[in-house]
Amino acid sequence: MKIDMVMPKLGESIAEATVIKWLKQPGDRVEEDGVVLEISTDKVDSEIPSPGTGFLSKIIAQEGETVEVGTIIAEIVTEESELEGGNGEAPTVTDEQPEESAEEAEEEDQTAIVEVLEESRVAVEKEPVTTSEAVEQEVSGGKFYSPLVRSIARKEGVSIEELDKITGTGAGGRVTKTDLLSYIGSGSGAAVAVEDVEEVEEIKEEVLAEPAATQQEEDVDVEEPPKSVDEIAVAKKEPAPEKTTANGEDEVVPMDRMRKAISEHMVRSVKTSPHVFIISEVDMKSIVDFREDVKNAFLKRENFKLTYTPFIVRAVARALKEYPYLNASVDGENIILKKSINVGIAVALEKGLIVPVISNADDLDLLQTARIVNELSTKARTKKLMPDDVQGGTFSVTNMGVFGSLAGFPIINQPQVAILGVGAIRKQAVVVNDAITIRPVMQLTIGFDHRIVDGADGAKYLERVSKILSDFDPLIGI
Repeated sequence: MKIDMVMPKLGESIAEATVIKWLKQPGDRVEEDGVVLEISTDKVDSEIPSPGTGFLSKIIAQEGETVEVGTIIAEIVTEESELEGGNGEAPTVTDEQPEESAEEAEEEDQTAIVEVLEESRVAVEKEPVTTSEAVEQEVSGGKFYSPLVRSIARKEGVSIEELDKITGTGAGGRVTKTDLLSYIGSGSGAAVAVEDVEEVEEIKEEVLAEPAATQQEEDVDVEEPPKSVDEIAVAKKEPAPEKTTANGEDEVVPMDRMRKAISEHMVRSVKTSPHVFIISEVDMKSIVDFREDVKNAFLKRENFKLTYTPFIVRAVARALKEYPYLNASVDGENIILKKSINVGIAVALEKGLIVPVISNADDLDLLQTARIVNELSTKARTKKLMPDDVQGGTFSVTNMGVFGSLAGFPIINQPQVAILGVGAIRKQAVVVNDAITIRPVMQLTIGFDHRIVDGADGAKYLERVSKILSDFDPLIGI
């Protein structure tokens, strides 16, 4: 019997996913709920289990390919005799595309290049597309665009006609988020500089001259675009980052998918939010003493260690109820005050980090918070997180202290407007009741978006979090 393995729906907003790595190959035995492959979405990486027990018969979605939710990505057979060939031999992954001669391939490549060049030239002669003409449709001319792609296109003012021209690398030539961002980042779009057109014509002449040196090409007159187009092009074009070259002894390491996503997200955050940072010290004696008293019994009962993170999350959530402008986001000229307090906790991975979210953190007690923190951290490190686990955050906490750092200046996790950095707990000499004593002290850093949070409010919020922690009473909780 054949079992179709489909790309699962990992969350309400997830329409597609990318195959990262097949952990099983055609002919391998698979067990129901056993991990078969790793996939990636815009939100999280996940391991996908087998829908049944049997043998992997055919891999349809190749590594690096992005496919829509519900698409068949592999086939499984329940009996070894059902494998291709009927003799139990492992089938091969075949390329379904027909082979073509070198001459045909060369001719097709040249034709495709010329067509692209022609489209670029014609695009210059058209009037510029304004933001008001941005994409509003899901399907155009039989082409499907995911909600994520359409959303980015709207924000960047990319028209449906431009989308139709982008060469997609997804399943069936579909345009993916990466395709669209590459198109935007390359400076392509409605505004095309005249010098780019001249370069296009020069390349076109070279391409046409390759197969037949005797071919003649008529000169193509290119009308200079209106001044307003040039102005738009200059305004939208950002200075290119300085290029660096590797020396002979240097190692060049390409960014993986997660590192690219982190890089893009961090750069966007710095460009979006004017960051302001304030630091405060917290006397952690009450919490440190309480944890020391209960940690062994807690570990025996719960089977995981009690860390300081649950205490911090509780303090953050309590204080956010009093300072709602730090639990918000910005939408153009509007401020959106979030009714739910969903605290994201940064979890360091082997290569990168991820921020799972504790939903409705203000409704949880300390024990419930500790259990959820442990569950999410474990799922993150074992690639068991689902996209819904990392969505909806309204405030983030990053604990740099676990690596020995005293303090840091974390970058806001967009579209949030604030983030709390937690330093290591160190013993320090402090003054208590006019006497010098030794206390465990922790530094907290609040980073906030100065567009909507003033320095006074940021300082008051941080002071409130600090006081909740320093005044901890085991009989009352936090």
